[in-house]
Amino acid sequence: MALAIVADALQIVVFPLFAEGALSPANDILDFGIAAVLIHLLGWHWEFLPTFFAELVPGADLVPFWTLAVANVYRKSKQSAVNVEESREQHPALKE
Repeated sequence: MALAIVADALQIVVFPLFAEGALSPANDILDFGIAAVLIHLLGWHWEFLPTFFAELVPGADLVPFWTLAVANVYRKSKQSAVNVEESREQHPALKE
């Protein structure tokens, strides 16, 4: 989550200061790098694909898409963990 927040903060605060703004090659390199690192750390999630394409649109990188995507992945993982735990409680293993 911290990595996504730092990436979004860089895109909102630092990169618009350059002359190219959202068209900066450094901005694109940051997006490619963040996508690769997040996929490596969290695994492939469909939330990353629209986030990556939205970050390539000039001006749209002012929305913290990486943070929103990681928060959604975290929310879904917690929800699936709760569902697995509930199914274990409903169907306990047979004791021999």
